[in-house]
Amino acid sequence: MVDRLSLRLVPDELWELVEPLLPAFTPRPQGGGTAPLNPRQVFTAIVYVLTSGCA
Repeated sequence: MVDRLSLRLVPDELWELVEPLLPAFTPRPQGGGTAPLNPRQVFTAIVYVLTSGCA
């Protein structure tokens, strides 16, 4: 589910442009590492920090 703040920061039109540019998650063959995250949520967090000047 995408909330209103997320849609304001990353509208569907922007997400359609950005999504093909992001690399797909590939698990490590030996296991371990980080768990996959929702790429839209990660991108929204990046946009939030860049637009808010968050330290």
